[in-house]
Amino acid sequence: MIETDLLQSYFTSSLPGNPPYSIKWEGDDNPVLINDPRFSSAGVLAPKSKADLAFIMHSLAWLATSGSAAIVCFPGIMYRGGAEKKIRQYLIDNNFIDCIIQLPSNLFFGTSIATCIMILKRSKSDNRTLFIDASGECVKVTNNNKLTEENIAKIVAEFVSRADVNYFARCVPYDEIAGNDYNLSVSTYVEAEDTREAIDIVKLNAEIREIVAREQVLRDEIDKIIAEIEVG
Repeated sequence: MIETDLLQSYFTSSLPGNPPYSIKWEGDDNPVLINDPRFSSAGVLAPKSKADLAFIMHSLAWLATSGSAAIVCFPGIMYRGGAEKKIRQYLIDNNFIDCIIQLPSNLFFGTSIATCIMILKRSKSDNRTLFIDASGECVKVTNNNKLTEENIAKIVAEFVSRADVNYFARCVPYDEIAGNDYNLSVSTYVEAEDTREAIDIVKLNAEIREIVAREQVLRDEIDKIIAEIEVG
């Protein structure tokens, strides 16, 4: 399966697909760009101060009909408004986004942010988009995180199966994404597991009442001692 090989290779080698984050470019200062076939289909250009989606549109333009691309992205492009939202809408409305994978923080040299992988695909079999929360799939090595072979295998297996897995992955239909204003943040669709300790409120209240009662006994004993001292 070509897409699976692409994703596996991405995690294990240095393939192209990691453009610089949020660099400046000409944007609409150059009137020729809006007619450039790489960008014109979206009807809007990426902001001059943030060229991330210009790189994505460029990559999409070079894909063959059966082609796929995996691109590491700055997380802000998944939810920011304005022109970036319009480009996301174009990509979703035309069914070009196959998968968004949330990666752990401190994974890449030179940046501590938790980046994402966007997988583009020219020809999809349905209009759902897979969201994978792989933010916990790592081991800590000194000050950085690292994907192990087991972590990579789990992510790739989910990419292949596209099964809904609690706290890890969901295949989301087009209507839900459109209803969320084309927000593509993984956290919007994959619920984070609540790891907080469950508290028994009834038991806690009983313990508090017991503590208060003991404190009152101690206060009464102290009052007796003070009264005896005063009498003496």
